Amino acid sequence: MTPVITIDGPVASGKGTVARHVAEALGFHLLDSGAIYRAHALACLDRNIEFNEINVLEEQARALSLKFVGSQVWVDGRDATALVRSEAVGMAASTLSAIPEVRAALLQRQRDFAQAPGLVADGRDMGTVVFTDAALKIYLTTTAEVRAARRVGQVAAQRQRDAADSQAKQLIAKGNSANIASSPESLEQDVDPELARSVEAQIRQRDAQDKTRAVAPLRPAPDAIVIDNAAHRPEQTVDAVLALWALRQLR
Repeated sequence: MTPVITIDGPVASGKGTVARHVAEALGFHLLDSGAIYRAHALACLDRNIEFNEINVLEEQARALSLKFVGSQVWVDGRDATALVRSEAVGMAASTLSAIPEVRAALLQRQRDFAQAPGLVADGRDMGTVVFTDAALKIYLTTTAEVRAARRVGQVAAQRQRDAADSQAKQLIAKGNSANIASSPESLEQDVDPELARSVEAQIRQRDAQDKTRAVAPLRPAPDAIVIDNAAHRPEQTVDAVLALWALRQLR
């Protein structure tokens, strides 16, 4: 049987980062299940499919044109990495993932990722539904406030990178060197308090949707190890998961 490690948790809990580094350390395949649901949501939004058209939503899930290329997510033949990470698509994915027919259509697609030498799967129901016999189940959690701060920090960092890229492009257009003196780290932080409040509200709404849905609600599996990720740096959490995996191999 292919060994599987599941890493579940709410939005912005850090599960994607942890899962990616654990997979890299072990040489395992990686499944970002959230990207599958987000890709489906994006495809439905692009086609203006109403969310009450269950049969059409199910058909779209089965026909989903999806490809992972490194860290990129390709939907319908285009690089949709940035689009699938947007809050609007995330909210749509949360709504669609509560529909039993959609979940059933995407279930086997997720299980097919379990291939030798092993798989690290992150999502909302990896340990409770998709891989119930996983060798190690982790559930990452922290408060909505901490998760919102992280998400806003990601937005601010992206703004810094965009600003640096813009400066470089302007210099190149003028025939000057693209080695600009400033760097993303040296650019002024620009965190909008209103943005912070909005992101936290969105996270709380997502939590409510995910935890109260009738199908596969967000919760730790009975045999999952719960890790509060608030006070840990990502590398510390990765080390903890790898240590737990090593202990599993000694049994």
